[in-house]
Amino acid sequence: QWLAILARSGLLRGSFVPPRDLRTLRLISRQMQKLTGILSGEKNRMHKVLTDAGIRLAVVVSDIHGKSAREMIKGLLRGETPEQVLQYASKRLKATEEELLDALAGELTADHIFVISEILDHIEDLERRIAVFSRQLLTKLEPYKPMLQAMQTIPGIDRMGAAMLLVEVGGDMTAFGTAEKLASWAGVSPGNHESAGKRVAGKKRKGNPYVRRILCEAANAASRTRCALQEKFKSLLVRRGRKRAIFALAHKMLKIVFVLLSRGDYYRDATTNYEKLTVERNAPRWMKMLVKYGYIGEKTWRHQQAKPGLPASNDNPRHRFVNGNGFTGGDWRPFGIQKRSRTGRLVRLGSTAIFNRRQIDPAWHQ
Repeated sequence: QWLAILARSGLLRGSFVPPRDLRTLRLISRQMQKLTGILSGEKNRMHKVLTDAGIRLAVVVSDIHGKSAREMIKGLLRGETPEQVLQYASKRLKATEEELLDALAGELTADHIFVISEILDHIEDLERRIAVFSRQLLTKLEPYKPMLQAMQTIPGIDRMGAAMLLVEVGGDMTAFGTAEKLASWAGVSPGNHESAGKRVAGKKRKGNPYVRRILCEAANAASRTRCALQEKFKSLLVRRGRKRAIFALAHKMLKIVFVLLSRGDYYRDATTNYEKLTVERNAPRWMKMLVKYGYIGEKTWRHQQAKPGLPASNDNPRHRFVNGNGFTGGDWRPFGIQKRSRTGRLVRLGSTAIFNRRQIDPAWHQ
């Protein structure tokens, strides 16, 4: 009765309730996460059974559930010899034939074949069901496409991660007020355990476990990406350890999500030179258009082409070159290449100064 009186008087703040369309999509998102967990467990069980049979395919293949490795496993289940199974190996595998034969030389009993076959069928069925859930979730979230695209600009968050996170936190950030309150609701904010004026390390706070799981997975991916988030992770890794660093990175990423959804903006990384990336991607096309409309000659364009990502420039010591008269210009040569002149002296092409005759051999540039 007292709680009812407080609520009627407006003294109680209601819990966060997302819109009805997103609230119903939580059923799809959470069921898909549970299926993904079951799939991971089945993959680990297959790895264990293969190891028990003496098949050490995981030693020579980065992913035993990839297309090539799965075909090799199916070949063994059909009773083919390791030599016959090699035909399913991808040419991109770094392992040699001897290493693959040694890894496939196990002893598969009838029980091993039965268990692996059942696990493999279950894995393929789970992958099919997860794909169905993914398509359904993305189709229902089509009206929220701008928000999904904005969240995908954050390193570590892919399309499905953005979809599952949006379903949990919603698209209206005014329901939380501040990024700190959103982090507290999700349970990724730092603890506030203090004693005698000193901060004491404590357990993680209670919150939405689904949001926390999604953010920690995204933080693990961002920690391996060249970006400002990786620098943040490295600075915390030395002082606090990997688990705390990942948790702190998840907290930071959720605050970034709050800002993006509040402003309707995209994420711009502080350590990424977007202008350089744009030039590297479009420079060849721009140069071809200049040649096409006569602003530069075809010969000049062909002679001054540089390596991808390194524009040719006389200001760059790696792209200095000399012409027949000993001045910079003409055909470029990589920095550090040495040629022997007619007098027998070694000359380094690309140096700021060239010690040689006044006339350099023009034959070098043929």
